[in-house]
Amino acid sequence: MRRIKVSFAGLEVEFTDRDKALQQVEEVAEKGTFPVYVIYGPEGCGKTALLRQAKVILEEGYGYNVIYLNPAAERIDEILDYTPAIGEVVREVAALIPDPYSRIVDAAISVARRVLKRFSGARLAVLMDDVFQAVGLDRAEVYTKALLNLIEWPPASYERIVVLVTSSEGLSRERIGRHNWATTFILWNMHREGFRILYEELPGAKPGFEQAWIWTGGNPRYLERLYKNNWDVENLINEIIKDRGLMKLINSLTRAEAEILEQALEDPDVLLKRYSEVKGLINELIGRNLVIEIWDRDERFWIDTPPPEKDPKLGIGRYYAWQTPLHREAIKKTLEIVV
Repeated sequence: MRRIKVSFAGLEVEFTDRDKALQQVEEVAEKGTFPVYVIYGPEGCGKTALLRQAKVILEEGYGYNVIYLNPAAERIDEILDYTPAIGEVVREVAALIPDPYSRIVDAAISVARRVLKRFSGARLAVLMDDVFQAVGLDRAEVYTKALLNLIEWPPASYERIVVLVTSSEGLSRERIGRHNWATTFILWNMHREGFRILYEELPGAKPGFEQAWIWTGGNPRYLERLYKNNWDVENLINEIIKDRGLMKLINSLTRAEAEILEQALEDPDVLLKRYSEVKGLINELIGRNLVIEIWDRDERFWIDTPPPEKDPKLGIGRYYAWQTPLHREAIKKTLEIVV
């Protein structure tokens, strides 16, 4: 299957690694999805690249009409991508909705319903990238149900439907999970050898691979950010502190909460052991995309391969993990400043 080109650090690199994930996409293509499949994972772990590669697999390999939506895309022509055969339907919907980009998720669902009517008996795939961030946590459930309705209550018959939604918004996981509208999966950062391929693509002088791995834990976006920061790790940590509002967060903690958080730097599973004392703090850490719940390693609930049971160097515990070691270092530095 054709591998897409991914924009990375000003370069165009071929989609790499994730062989098991691509096999899983092919399995989904063979049978469709029920209910909606929601894929969670750390920011920058490669969810967007995977969805874009999935579009190629579904479209070119299995004959699906594909609607791909990424509300956070920087370029307007990348926000909505679709199989050329359904272009007329897209234009019809765009003409009916004033300023369709302000209601892009609704527009995409409307396109999907019209495609089912227009191409009765065909295959349809709806791929939505980080839409919960776009619509807000309070609307995540509403849109998940709307996507499920495409599968359960379509306006016309179809051969097969695939609905994949990715999210970095960990708090939406619990809200969606209380219904039976979606099955949730986790995608983790890249494997070591796949990450090495990306690292080798970066030009110029750079730290050794092992150091890059220990800093990022295999997260391609943070590898890119380090490169763009001229490998100044302290500057990047300061950016995380500022972007995530960590000074205010740490200043708001009680002494007991701060002590538990400090323990979680070494063992993130402390957050589970002391859950009743730091429930609010855990929600803050998840909501600010610093920590992710990973729970068991049953591969049926993972896209690609789960991380190891524990990896203290990378901040991975059995039940909780820091999204990257850089996020852990940002918390550590803020605690040192404030406490």
